[in-house]
Amino acid sequence: MANVLFTNVRILDGTGVAPYAGDVLVQGNRIARISRVGGARPQSAPVTGVTVVDGAGATLMPGLCEAHTHMAWNNAATRDGIQVMPTEEHVLWTAGVAKQYLMHGWTSCVGAATAKPRRDVVIRNAIEAGQIPGPRYLAASQEITVPGTLGDETLPHIQYPEYSFGAVVNGPADMRKVVRMFLKYGVDSIKLNLSGDNFVMGADAKTTWMSDEEVAMAVRETKMRGKRVSVHARSCESVKQALRHGCEVIYHASFTDEEALDMLEAQKDRIFVAPGLSVIIKLLYEGEPFGIDHAKAVKMGYQEELDAAVASLRAMHKRGVRVLPGGDYGFAWAPHGTNAMDLQYFVKYLGMTPMETLVAATKYGGQIMKMGDELGTIREGMLADLLLVDGDPLADLGLLLDTKKLLAIMKDGRFYKEPPIRSSQPRTLSRWTAGVAAS
Repeated sequence: MANVLFTNVRILDGTGVAPYAGDVLVQGNRIARISRVGGARPQSAPVTGVTVVDGAGATLMPGLCEAHTHMAWNNAATRDGIQVMPTEEHVLWTAGVAKQYLMHGWTSCVGAATAKPRRDVVIRNAIEAGQIPGPRYLAASQEITVPGTLGDETLPHIQYPEYSFGAVVNGPADMRKVVRMFLKYGVDSIKLNLSGDNFVMGADAKTTWMSDEEVAMAVRETKMRGKRVSVHARSCESVKQALRHGCEVIYHASFTDEEALDMLEAQKDRIFVAPGLSVIIKLLYEGEPFGIDHAKAVKMGYQEELDAAVASLRAMHKRGVRVLPGGDYGFAWAPHGTNAMDLQYFVKYLGMTPMETLVAATKYGGQIMKMGDELGTIREGMLADLLLVDGDPLADLGLLLDTKKLLAIMKDGRFYKEPPIRSSQPRTLSRWTAGVAAS
C-alpha cells in the first residue's frame, strides 16, 4: 500500500448522487481526501511519497460486489460436471477464479455455496493471507438440501461419499450435525436449499421441500455462532419460510404474492435479495448449444419463472427492498467473467436506472459484506476499493464487461491492475489547488 492521488477523474461515488469532477487521495488503505474541481481545497499537513495518477477524465468508482458467487463452479453444463472434478485440480481452478473476479472489477464477493465442504474457507483464507489474489470474500458452506430436490445428486446404485454436490439431511438432528460441521470449518454463511429448481425433474422452482423444523434448527445453530443463513428460495412459500425464520440473504425470490411482498418490505432493512437472473435468461435464449433450445426451456418452466421474477423483483425494488446483482455464474452458459451482464439485466428486465443498478452493486455491496460503514462508496475514511474506468458506466454499463476498460483496479489501497497514466516520480503534496494537487 502507498499514497496515491487520483487527479482529473470523474467521481461516481456509489451513493446515487450525480458524478462530479475532482481528485481523490488514498493514504494506506483508506480514502483520505476528496475534493471537487472548482471547490475550496482543505489545508492539510504535507503528504510524502505520493504517486499521482492522472485519470484524464476517466471515471473513478467503488469496486463492485458480486452478491451470489460460486467460485468453485467450473463452467460445466451440469452439477455433476462440477462435483466430479478432482480435488487437486478443483483447488487450482477456484484459486484462478478468485483472481479472475478481482481482475474483472469485483473487489468483494459473497459466497453462495461451494462444491466441497471446505473449499470456500480455504480460498478465503488464502486471499486474506496474501497467498493468492482475490476479492474480499465471505465463505459459504455447500448447499444443504433434503432428498429428492436441488443438490441431492446421490444415486441408488453408486456409493457416493457422505457429502456430494449438496449435503443431504433428513430431519432437524441431521441438520444440526451438518450445520455444526460447516461452522467448525469456519464458514461465514450456511446455505439452505429451501425450494426446488427447474433443473430438477419432479422438484421445479415452484416447489418447497425443507421442513420448518429443519430450517429453524439451521438458523438457531448458525446464529448462535454469529454467522448468517442464506437460502435458495425460488418458490413463494420458500421466500415466506426464509423470512419467518430470520434468514438474511434470499437468492432468487422468483415467485411472490402480496403477503410475501409485504413480509419482504417489513424486513427490508435486514435482508438482501440477489436473484441470479443469468440462468433463466441464458437458458431461455442461448441454451441450444447446451441441449436446451427455447421450446425446451419454456417447457421446463423458465418463461413462467422469468415473467414471475420480473414482476416480483420490480415490486421489491419499488418497495425499497435491496436487490443486488450477481448469481449463478460458473455454468457453461454463463461462465465466470461475464457477471457484469447482471447490471444490464437489472436495467432491461427490472426497470432500474443505471445509477440504481450501480448503487446496488457498490453501496449495497458494502452492506451485504457487513462493511457498509467503511466499504462500497467513495467517502473520506472509507476503505480504498476503487475502479478507474475508461468511459461513463452510467451511459454504457457494458463497459464493466470489458477488462480493457478497467484502467486500474485497487483493493485495500493496493493496485492489482496498475493504471497506465501516472507520474514517473512520487511527489510530496503540501496543499490542494483549484484543479490539481500541487507540490
